[in-house]
Amino acid sequence: MPYQPIDPSGLRVTSLAERPSKVQRADGGKTVAPNAAFRAWFDALPNILAGKDLRDLVGRTAAAIERKRPVLLGMGGHVIKVGLGPMLCDLLRDGYVGAVIANGSVTIHDTELALVGQTSEDVDVALQDGSFGMSGETARFILDAIASGRKRGIGRALGDALLAVRAPNASSSVLATCAAQGLPLCVTVAIGTDVVHGHPEADGAAIGEAALIDFRILCSIVADLLDGGVYLNFGSAVLLPEVFLKAVSIARNLGYRGDCTTADFDFVRQYRPQTNVVRRPHLGTSGRGFAFTGPHELLFPLFWQAVRSELA
Repeated sequence: MPYQPIDPSGLRVTSLAERPSKVQRADGGKTVAPNAAFRAWFDALPNILAGKDLRDLVGRTAAAIERKRPVLLGMGGHVIKVGLGPMLCDLLRDGYVGAVIANGSVTIHDTELALVGQTSEDVDVALQDGSFGMSGETARFILDAIASGRKRGIGRALGDALLAVRAPNASSSVLATCAAQGLPLCVTVAIGTDVVHGHPEADGAAIGEAALIDFRILCSIVADLLDGGVYLNFGSAVLLPEVFLKAVSIARNLGYRGDCTTADFDFVRQYRPQTNVVRRPHLGTSGRGFAFTGPHELLFPLFWQAVRSELA
């Protein structure tokens, strides 16, 4: 049948003043003076969407630090590669971060920077002749440290080894700083994902034993974190979100209950962090998860400076 234009004369209209609205003028951003202090600039950001969420997460993290609840920072190797290791070391020394969980690439980049002050080879070029990942010094140092210190876990074994050889850049090494401060750094590895696994010194039994110790330490941290703690995932799209969720399940199976705060920071929003870090841990609880998209080298300093200013 042919359609005729609809007659809108019977539409029910609403009152603009009485209608619920998600955006308020008071929440808009403000311009500050060029020489304004960081806090004035941060407070002038729009209090809408990510701006509102960032304020909420900053407040929750600062509150956890004040209450001496665990703040666990998870990271992939890119965090180290973009120059954030020294900043994280300061956070560890100053008591803002109480524990770290890292994937295997973190140990490689952090160790190389600690020993010789440089890291991150050109994979596109090195892969063509098979030289990618073939640094003998890197592999020997990491694998020997794990083999001899397997009972302490990967993170502590490597941190202790860097301190023992007086690595020239140990003060900016996350591994060495955690060891020096007596703070846990739990390393999660998947065999074959890290370049050192292909070297002849690789001992699967030692790597597996040390990694399992780190995982069980992580479960203990997460059990404590479930009571008002914070987990911040920077740049791990698969391994750490999977491991964190398993640790949550183990802790709850053993009777630990409570709420926590979680957040994922990465270049793009990936399924597993969004599911295992941001959403699933809070089902049936009053906890909350957050997601922020952008470069680590910008979001990491911004977030932590906001936390420092909140506590100040």
